[in-house]
Amino acid sequence: MSNASTRQILFERTAVLIITMLFLLPVLWLITTAYKPSNQIFSIPPKLGFQPTLDQFRKVLTYFDVVSLLRSSIVISLGTTVLSLLLGVPAGYALARSRSRYASFFAYFFLAIRMVPAIAALIPFYLMMRDMGLLGSWWAVIIINTMLNCAFVTWMMFSYFRALPRDMEEAAMTDGCTQIGAFLKVAVPAVRSGIIACILFCVMFSWTDFLYPMFLSTLDSKPISVALLTAYGTKDVTWGSLGALAHFSTIPIVLMALFLNRYFVQGATNGVQ
Repeated sequence: MSNASTRQILFERTAVLIITMLFLLPVLWLITTAYKPSNQIFSIPPKLGFQPTLDQFRKVLTYFDVVSLLRSSIVISLGTTVLSLLLGVPAGYALARSRSRYASFFAYFFLAIRMVPAIAALIPFYLMMRDMGLLGSWWAVIIINTMLNCAFVTWMMFSYFRALPRDMEEAAMTDGCTQIGAFLKVAVPAVRSGIIACILFCVMFSWTDFLYPMFLSTLDSKPISVALLTAYGTKDVTWGSLGALAHFSTIPIVLMALFLNRYFVQGATNGVQ
C-alpha cells in the first residue's frame, strides 16, 4: 500500500471519528448529567471531573413507576411489531409475486401511507378509538402504530421478495408444496435479513413514538417515551431526572439493536441462501 493511500485512509478514519464524536457529544452530556449532583449540572466553567452520584436515579425511582412504564413500552412495541409482520410480510410477498403492472404502484402507495404526518391521523383515530371503547388502552396505540408500520413493512418486504428468484419456490411447488407452503418454507427463510430489518424498524418506531401514546393512553398505559415529558416544568427542566429516565428509555432499545444488527448484517452480506 502506497503512502498516499495510507494517508487517505488515515484522513478518512479521522474525519469519521471526529464527526461521530460531534454527534455523540449531546448524548454523552445527557448520560453524564444523570450522574452529576444537581448543583454541578450547569456549573461554569463545566467540570469534566465530578463525583458520580445515583441521586437522580433514586429520585426517578421514587416519583415514577419505571417498571410499569417499561412494561407499557415493551407491550406496545412487541404488539405492534408482531401485527405489522403478520400483515406486512404476506402483503409484500403477494405484491412481489403479482403479475399486475400496478404492483409497484401499490407498494409505493403503502410507503406513502407511512409518510402521512402523525398529527393528521390523530384526531379521527382518537374519535374512532373513543367510540370503540379502546381509548386509554394499549390497543389504541398498537393499532395505529400497526397501521403505519405495516405499510412500511409491506413496501420493504416487497423489495426483498421481488429480488428473490422464483426458482426455489417453483421447485418446492413441483415437489408438492402449496403456494402458502412455498412462502413459509422457502421464501420467508430466504429473506430473513429483511424481516430482521423490519423488526428493528418497527420496534424503534414504536418505542420512540410520543404523539400517539401521549393522547391515546392513560396514566396506567403510558410508555416511558411519554414519561420523559414530565421532566419539563413550567419554569425549568429537571435535566438530572431527564438524564436518568433517558437511561431506561435508550438502553433496552440500543441493546436490542446491537444484538439484532449482527444477524441483519450477516443476512445482508450472505445474500439469499
